[in-house]
Amino acid sequence: MEMSGDKQSKTDLVMAQDVIHEDLDYINNHLTEEFACLAGKKILITGGAGFLGYYLIQSLLHWNSNVKTSRQIDVTIYDNYIRGIPKWLSALEANPALHLVRHDITTPLPEPMPSFSFIIHAASIASPTYYRKYPIETMDANVNGLRLLLDYARRQKIQGRAVEGFLYYSTSEIYGDPTPDAIPTPETYRGNVSCTGPRACYDESKRYGEALCVNFAQQYGLPVKVARPFNNYGPGLKITDKRVLPDFARDIFAGRDITMHSDGSPTRTFCYITDAVVGYYKILVRGKPGEAYNIGVEKPEISMAELVEKVIAIARELFGYQGKVRYLASAEADYLVDNPNRRCPLITKARRELGYDPGTSLDEGLRKSLIWYSQNREAEEA
Repeated sequence: MEMSGDKQSKTDLVMAQDVIHEDLDYINNHLTEEFACLAGKKILITGGAGFLGYYLIQSLLHWNSNVKTSRQIDVTIYDNYIRGIPKWLSALEANPALHLVRHDITTPLPEPMPSFSFIIHAASIASPTYYRKYPIETMDANVNGLRLLLDYARRQKIQGRAVEGFLYYSTSEIYGDPTPDAIPTPETYRGNVSCTGPRACYDESKRYGEALCVNFAQQYGLPVKVARPFNNYGPGLKITDKRVLPDFARDIFAGRDITMHSDGSPTRTFCYITDAVVGYYKILVRGKPGEAYNIGVEKPEISMAELVEKVIAIARELFGYQGKVRYLASAEADYLVDNPNRRCPLITKARRELGYDPGTSLDEGLRKSLIWYSQNREAEEA
């Protein structure tokens, strides 16, 4: 017998809450030493209202809930909240260890600035649809905003209040469309990137951002490290984001066929957000200054056509979805221009130097993501 709509909705809600609790436990269990290094200190996360902030912030507050007050991590978020404060973040606003500051990172930093021990610069547009729409804003966040934070870290060191760790989010897109001999792609690969194409505002500003990080680390002795994310997905990634998995979820929960805007041949590996967040905090605490680390998974490298069939099968099992996939060219002229044919990281360096060991299978991650989207079907445009 099928459940009534109300009972099914309640069941889906419980499942979504279970996903979040399980994920936060997973992150905390894999970062016991790293979070202990942050204990009792102040951390600044720019762009905290975005996708990555979802678990970056909640995992710290989850850790705080299990330690005495003196060891709690003090978390400050800078975000311009251009689309308002998301519900998940406003729900945390009363937490005494969390401080939300409305600030556009491309403008001068607030004065006076607290003495932060750790900084994570995650403020940037990351969805191709939106960074092509706002190219100047994207470059400003990745370059000018970064420079302001690096100058702050330099001043802190001069004043005897040195920042202990600084993490800059770069991207796997700095590699462009790697040559076949560079797949899986190591950190030493120099890239095959267009400096003038429709993705250049993102790719090239991230590359320049890395150059800033390396030179500030070398010239001023700052503990600046770089993360290169490979196709992260999961809770927190808005259903309106316009990347592939949110698009699939949007079609599924609208009860329509899934639309693919490519022929399905490009391949990717997908890293579930819990494994990614574990990797990022490991870089922040353990990474070598002036160096970059790939964060992702090496297997399976899967085509978009294979991915959509896997998503459909999971949605059918969980929610009785009856749709299929249809292929339709995007109305956006630049949608596939400079889109890499393959994207797959080599993560040997992160394994060796950080103890990074992602453990969430693609099937498990997709299942959790769809359960979360079942309770997050509406969101403002990214």
